[in-house]
Amino acid sequence: MSLDNVRGYIFVDAGLPTPGLSWMETIPDELAAQVRDMADGDGWLPPWPEWWSSDELAELLPDRVLRARFVACCPRLPLTMFEEVHTEAPRWRHAPAAYLELSAAYQDQAAQARALGWPVAELESHHLALLTDPDVVVSSLLTLLGQMHQ
Repeated sequence: MSLDNVRGYIFVDAGLPTPGLSWMETIPDELAAQVRDMADGDGWLPPWPEWWSSDELAELLPDRVLRARFVACCPRLPLTMFEEVHTEAPRWRHAPAAYLELSAAYQDQAAQARALGWPVAELESHHLALLTDPDVVVSSLLTLLGQMHQ
């Protein structure tokens, strides 16, 4: 896939690019240790839903069928993926960008995006709102898309 035709970026409840750093280097030491402790002897992490208690996951995804479908689609991932140093994303700093904050955990990233002059929208929701409230999320994305290209 070529990135030559990328016309902009919308980050949704996500970290911003951190060239030269791994994901593990951008998170608190306690969380990095917790993630490393979850890896099995072969360096594989459990699927993301298993990083949380079943009660916490049920709070985010109260619909049992939706939760089961989500859990079934989440693979195990290698710990090395989180330790890999990010390279520079071509032209990302020069393309239009916006940020959609879904949860309080990403307030700092939304603030960084705002400081960069990007349009930012905040929904009082949670990290998996794409699954539980897709219409509101899509509406916010469309609004941000319009603001990016003004």
